[in-house]
Amino acid sequence: MSKGEPSKLASRPPEPLPDTATGGPEAGGLERIALLRSLTPEQRAAVARQCRWRRFAADEQLIDHWADTRDVGFVVEGRVRVLSHSAGGREISFSDIEAGELVGEMSALDGRPRSASVVALTEGALVAFLPARPFQELATAHPELAMAMMLRLCDKLRGATDRIMELSTLGANNRVHAELLRLAKRGKRQGLAAIIAPIPVHSDIAARVSTTRETVARVLSDLTRDGLVERRPDALVVCDLGRLEMLVEDVRGGV
Repeated sequence: MSKGEPSKLASRPPEPLPDTATGGPEAGGLERIALLRSLTPEQRAAVARQCRWRRFAADEQLIDHWADTRDVGFVVEGRVRVLSHSAGGREISFSDIEAGELVGEMSALDGRPRSASVVALTEGALVAFLPARPFQELATAHPELAMAMMLRLCDKLRGATDRIMELSTLGANNRVHAELLRLAKRGKRQGLAAIIAPIPVHSDIAARVSTTRETVARVLSDLTRDGLVERRPDALVVCDLGRLEMLVEDVRGGV
C-alpha cells in the first residue's frame, strides 16, 4: 500500500487495554489531560471509564484520513503526529501533539469524516478514546471545559491562518525560519536562547513547510554559520530567540 492510499486500520474501533495497563483508568491517566483539568477527580474517573485505552507502536496509525469515526483521542503518554499525504504520496505534516493534549475533536463535534491522519511518534504511546456523544455531553455540561475547547479551536484556526500566509507569501528559506521559531517558542528558555529537544528531523520540518530536506539542511547550516543556531548531541539551540523572531517578522512585514 502506498503512502497516498488510505489505510483501513484506524476505521476499526481500537482494542481496549487490559485493566492492569499502566496509565489506565485506575491510574488516573486523564489527570494529565489539560482540557479536563477543570473537572473533579470523580468526574475525570467517570470519563475514564467511558474510554477505550490503547497503546500504539511507533508509526502505528491512530486515526485514518477520511475515516467515518468520531472518537476523541486523549494522548496520555507519548507523542503523535497529525498528517496527510498528497496524491503522489508526499507526506504533509500539520502538527505534533504532546502528552496531555487531544486529537480528533473536530469529527466528534461536527460529525464529518476525519480531516487528517494521526500516527504515533513514540513507542508505546497511550491514548484514551472517548466516543463522540459522551464528549459532546461533557462539553455542554461543563462551561469551563467548553470555553477551553473554543480557545483551543481558536488557536488552531490562528495557526492555520499563519501557515496559509507563510505558504502564500514567503520563500522556502523564510518558511524554515518561521517553523524553527515556532519550535523554539515551545522549547525551554535559557536566557536569550531556546532549546529545541529532541533535535527536529530535517524531513519533518520539510513536510511542515512544503520544501525539501536539502533546503532545510542548507538553511540550518547558514544559521549555524551565522551563530544563530548551535547543534548539540541531544538538542538544537537557537542562541538568540529575539534575533530569530526579528528575522522572521522583518520578512513577514515586507510582503
